Amino acid sequence: MVRTRLAISVVLVSTLLLLNVESKSVDPYKVLGVSRDAKQREIQKAFHKLSLKYHPDKNKNKGAQEKFAEINNAYEILSDEEKRKNYDLYGDEKGQPGFDSGFPGGNGGYSYSSNGGHGGGGFNFGGPGGWQNMGGGGGSKSFSFSFGGPSESSFGFGMDDIFSMFSGGSSKGKEQFGGFGSSSKAESKSKSSTVVPIRTINSQVYKKEILDQGMTWLVLSYLPSQRGTQYHESIIEEVAESLQGALKVGRINCETESSLCKQLGIVPRRAPRLFVYSYTSSGKATLAEYTEELVAKKVKSFCQEHLPRFSKRIDLNTFDVSAVSSQRTPKVMLLSTKKDTPVIWRVLSGLYNGRFVFYNTEVHDTSDPKIQKLGVDAFPAIVGWLSNGEKQVLKTGITVKNLKSAVQELGKLLEGFEKKNKKVSSNSQPGQSPSESLETIPLLLRSNFDSICGENTPVCIIGAFRSSHGKEKLQSVMSKVSQKSLSRRQASTTGSQDTVSYSLLDATKQSAFLSSLDKSEFKTSDKFLIAYKPRRGKFATFKGDMTMEEVEKFVAAVLNGDIQFTKTRQKPQIK
Repeated sequence: MVRTRLAISVVLVSTLLLLNVESKSVDPYKVLGVSRDAKQREIQKAFHKLSLKYHPDKNKNKGAQEKFAEINNAYEILSDEEKRKNYDLYGDEKGQPGFDSGFPGGNGGYSYSSNGGHGGGGFNFGGPGGWQNMGGGGGSKSFSFSFGGPSESSFGFGMDDIFSMFSGGSSKGKEQFGGFGSSSKAESKSKSSTVVPIRTINSQVYKKEILDQGMTWLVLSYLPSQRGTQYHESIIEEVAESLQGALKVGRINCETESSLCKQLGIVPRRAPRLFVYSYTSSGKATLAEYTEELVAKKVKSFCQEHLPRFSKRIDLNTFDVSAVSSQRTPKVMLLSTKKDTPVIWRVLSGLYNGRFVFYNTEVHDTSDPKIQKLGVDAFPAIVGWLSNGEKQVLKTGITVKNLKSAVQELGKLLEGFEKKNKKVSSNSQPGQSPSESLETIPLLLRSNFDSICGENTPVCIIGAFRSSHGKEKLQSVMSKVSQKSLSRRQASTTGSQDTVSYSLLDATKQSAFLSSLDKSEFKTSDKFLIAYKPRRGKFATFKGDMTMEEVEKFVAAVLNGDIQFTKTRQKPQIK
């Protein structure tokens, strides 16, 4: 009887060993062409390169398709830290699983997959916990074969238990079926190595986290049945990692979120689609589709091109400092040596759009009188102006660790400045002196024309002067009227955008601007007011007594529509 048992045991174990030998897979490290100590970034790059080369859309032959499946299978193992660890621990020196390695005596197991093709079958020896059927779809079952301790064989059951499969019981009297346990729960494919998680987007997430939040998103729309989704996601992960802090990433399953996909116009066709949710300079949100070659470097460039551009690029030689105190919103300016607006500043201009007016300028010499006047001694630097016109140097010699930390740290800096501005605004009471309570009306120049009198402003009240006396008079009256009309608008509306802006115009230097409105009307007047509607290209004038009461009546008539407007001869421009 003992010999019979022993013979049966030898046959069973030999059969299992033979099955294992025949089931060896290709070394995933060799498939991707990376070393065993390769970092995740190297693995990602190798995967991207090979996937692009053997992608079924470009290679229709069977060999390329099999190679593509092999590449995906290798990446699935090496991109998952747990699977990679199991593979490294329980495979031999060549990465091929076997009983001769990875079996230290206590607990054992190894990770192995024989195919990896789309919808194909195979087995995955998934580490200390299991032998998992990878065939079919989400309903595949996993069977646990834990490699046992000293008293058990390498398949999770003792030698005595082998006989229970046949006799219905063990020699120890236990009633079990070889230690088998089954589960219909599919294997989790989460990647612990992913630094930036891909957010699953539904209607609620879109409304709360994406819509009009000022952040740029890279969004993948897909159907579960489509091939290539995993490759798209790997591209997204790499781009998100390199632009972390400037970009968020998400995916929309258009099978479960069909109404949202239709609403946004992002329903996938033959393959998954990539979109960048971003903002135009006017503040309008858009979805731009990426249609070029699916390479991380190109996708990253596309995303960078669509980062917010709410910061106005200015030239300090022509910039009028008084212009920054024209409205209640605090102003901030970045001074850097960069030829283009830095990515960090573009990101911040999107996140804090409407809460600040953003400027940036290229500078190189701290000894420049204009720089010294601003109080800056090192670059990059941020200078801010409160709504009362007070200038403050927020930070100089800025150093950052990375994009994400820079956005966070500078964001806190801006929020602190915003709180200070609110405190200043609340302390500005009617009984204070003009220098404390009244705003300075800026001089209209080419550098600030769009921000003060561009198409986003419904009405511009422009005080034109030909003498210093006329300028002082207009400055005094318009400051009081702007403050009074502003308080009235705040009490009557919850909107944050001003319906009217105030500025001064030097008529002796801007004759072309006046001529574009009317050829002869403004030639003799020393001081007068112009109400200009940029969107409609119309204007109205006031040449009466420049008292606060009369000017206020004119402004009220303009806002109430009680005054006749005339079409401009051509679009006015500032020299």
